[in-house]
Amino acid sequence: MTTTLDAPKVETAGPPVRKRWELWALGALLVGTAVAYTWGLGASGWANSFYAAAVQAGSESWKAFFFGSSDAANSITVDKPPMSLWVMELSVRAFGLSSWAMLVPQALLGVGSVALLHATVKRWFGAPAGLLAGLVFALTPIAALMFRFNNPDALLVLLMIASVWAMLRAVEDGRTRWMVLTGVFVGFGFLTKQLQVMLVVPPLALTYLIAGPPKFGTRLAQCFAALGAMIVSAGLWLLTVELWPASSRPWIGGSQNNSILELTLGYNGLGRLNGEETGSVIPGRGVAATTMGGAAEAAMDGGMPGGGMWGSTGITRMFESAQGGQIAWLIPAALILLVAGLVVRSWAPRVDTQRASFLVWGLWLLVTGLTFSFMAGIFHAYYTVALAPAVAALVAIGSVTMWRRRDALWVRAVLAATVLATVATSWILLGRTASFVPWVKWAVVAVGVVSALALLIPAPTRGRIAVATVLAALFAGLAGPAAYAIDTIATPHTGSIVSAGPTVVGGRGGPGGMVRPAGTDGPGRTGAGTAPPPAPPGAAGGAGAAGGLLSGSTPSAELVGLLEVNADDYTWVAAAIGSNSAAGYQLATEDPVMPIGGFNGSDPSPTLEQFQQYVTNGEIHYFISGGRGGGMGGGGTASEITTWVQENFTAVTVDGVALYDLTD
Repeated sequence: MTTTLDAPKVETAGPPVRKRWELWALGALLVGTAVAYTWGLGASGWANSFYAAAVQAGSESWKAFFFGSSDAANSITVDKPPMSLWVMELSVRAFGLSSWAMLVPQALLGVGSVALLHATVKRWFGAPAGLLAGLVFALTPIAALMFRFNNPDALLVLLMIASVWAMLRAVEDGRTRWMVLTGVFVGFGFLTKQLQVMLVVPPLALTYLIAGPPKFGTRLAQCFAALGAMIVSAGLWLLTVELWPASSRPWIGGSQNNSILELTLGYNGLGRLNGEETGSVIPGRGVAATTMGGAAEAAMDGGMPGGGMWGSTGITRMFESAQGGQIAWLIPAALILLVAGLVVRSWAPRVDTQRASFLVWGLWLLVTGLTFSFMAGIFHAYYTVALAPAVAALVAIGSVTMWRRRDALWVRAVLAATVLATVATSWILLGRTASFVPWVKWAVVAVGVVSALALLIPAPTRGRIAVATVLAALFAGLAGPAAYAIDTIATPHTGSIVSAGPTVVGGRGGPGGMVRPAGTDGPGRTGAGTAPPPAPPGAAGGAGAAGGLLSGSTPSAELVGLLEVNADDYTWVAAAIGSNSAAGYQLATEDPVMPIGGFNGSDPSPTLEQFQQYVTNGEIHYFISGGRGGGMGGGGTASEITTWVQENFTAVTVDGVALYDLTD
């Protein structure tokens, strides 16, 4: 008797016949993902206030929509292109400003990513592989966070998966249109998070040059066609912004010279690799660290050897405390199965789509993983969501490919080794959270060892008992990440630096988005970042909470009421240092608040002279003191503006926040 995983045996290109059980299984996977990713979604409030404020602005102003402005009066943009904001802004325009209207599109992007990954894998490896890829991806802890959050990474991941899907279709039939579509998806990825999407370009190009059906010259020409499509799809927006008169558009946030090209190549480009992000952070230490203070800086360092503000670099970076629980659970398994899969398919023709699949997913994992491991600039644990599709796909196609050849002893040995490597990884990662469901790691070890031994023996891989063996191996591999994912879904997350799962000793992000030193874990876990989520519109937040570099302000009802008095008479009801400080006030009043200096408070926008002119023209009502941006105490225009306001206007304290009425 054979098991479901034994058939069909997919050896050639082309979609296998869909059976009824496949539809039910896929429906359960997608519905389960949708429920998980939308469960208690509103508890995170505005999530990342930096992007939430831009969503509010874009829902009020089409100009802010196009440029990705932080405020509807278009003083400055966020430090990313706006495509990810467009999805959320259209939802808010349709349903009104709320946490749900903003975050549900992100959850749907997650469901779409699971569906597209399933379809991409299933087409050439069968339904079991597709379902397994979708399940592994959906249960990846950092995916469970990012698809419930408002960062650009959700749309970026979907577009990266789409680019692989299109390229593999080109490998299947050699048509140029698929490579052009690949380029379009990459171009849209560029408009989502700029150069990060380029990490998938070498895997795409190299795989097609190796496996594409046409002659090499044609394949090369098709790759150039894809490059052209990428340039056009991304370049139209970039060219428009670059040629638009600077006097009639917002300042490009994150740049020092008001240039989208500078932002692309500097702060969001090479600066991320070499650590020289002008206007942000000096290698290892920086403006942000100075602003946050010694305790927070030490917490971000996490005590890691050679670690600066963004942690240590090196080949083991993805397994360290800050990143391990986010993504590392199945990386060893993915690497083992990648090698084994390439060995199995080594005899196949050059155009074999299964080998091409191993190549593109494997190169994606290696190129992106190594880049993340050694980049010296800004690096956050949530970036690792870009590894999740590759890990999930390799685990799925590798395990199913090997299972179908389990008659060979060496294949069963590889499967057993894969399970044991996964068990060892889970033991280490779960051991970093001693009080977090401690029984799970023991269950993983017990079940994993038994399933590994069973895989070595022919009998347990045959007939009905094979189902038990497979289920045991699945439990061993997915119990750890599933526990982390469930914890992530049950925990509100707010702020600019967040991470999935429970508090980890040495971890650097948390539910509150601030820095978390080593602390307790579980329901009562503590840490510097466990701040409550920002209040929704009209609700009172923490009294006097002026916000900071990484967290949005939470103004009280009295303060909001004061800002709303005669709000229509002003272009900006207030100005504050740094985007996060301004964001909470803007989200509470739904009126423009000028974020002086952008995210870090270090962008030279506006200049002191421009700010003085705005005040003279009566365009700004209040200056809100207490925001913590990079410009505070470190010179620059933000510091100059603060000093000028303090010297020329009188402060009034409302709920612990100092306000300067600039119209007096």
